[in-house]
Amino acid sequence: MQQIGFTDPSFFAASNVRDWIKEELNGLRVILFVAGLWWVWRYRNSMCLNDEAIHINKLLLQIHTSAEDIKFCFYQSIPAASSVRHIRWNNDNFDCQILNVNGSCIGAPTRASFRGLICNSAGFYRTVFSGFIPSSSDILEAELSAIFHGLSVATDMGITELVCYSDSLLSINLITGNSSKYHVHAVLIQDIKDKLSQANYSLHHTLREGNQCTDYLAKLGASSDDSLLLHPSPPDDLRPLLQNDATGTLFLRS
Repeated sequence: MQQIGFTDPSFFAASNVRDWIKEELNGLRVILFVAGLWWVWRYRNSMCLNDEAIHINKLLLQIHTSAEDIKFCFYQSIPAASSVRHIRWNNDNFDCQILNVNGSCIGAPTRASFRGLICNSAGFYRTVFSGFIPSSSDILEAELSAIFHGLSVATDMGITELVCYSDSLLSINLITGNSSKYHVHAVLIQDIKDKLSQANYSLHHTLREGNQCTDYLAKLGASSDDSLLLHPSPPDDLRPLLQNDATGTLFLRS
């Protein structure tokens, strides 16, 4: 036991084995103590019963390995409390027209589609658009298409200042970063960049909690084969979500 760190002479001074074990089980190095007892006992049994000698270095390694395994299983450090954020629609408080977009690939067979919603900064409904992407099951294409068509619809509506929110961080990084000209969606990405540069439009990331209306719409999938449809009035099931947005309802995100 000295070779695993129990070097205090008083450690070996106990006259009663039961009291000695009981005391050490309440000590600061109880895990190493228990692992040491177990492997010394195993070492003794191997010698006495199987005439098998175990090298002292191997014994020490087994003791330390077992001690670390016990710590990992039963004494993991308590993680720091995760930070909790409150998320809402238009979380960045932009005072202009707000475009929320989302894409989806659902169904059997898989149908790729996109949805978007335009409201003013007070949350009042302007329009919803949707579209179907034939012969595709690419979620990235659906997310990028939602952004492109949303910007196009805003332009056709004469909107001069607009913020587009998407919960696809990959799409945003491809558009705002230096994506390869050989990317499979390079043309679509460049088309979006052109749209953004032609008006006072900007692109921002939002979490799903701040994109609930289009997340709901995207889960409906493609209900038609039209490449683009405009919906002058919102579906009835969407109205409670629109009300949450307009009233600034906060949602917890941990």
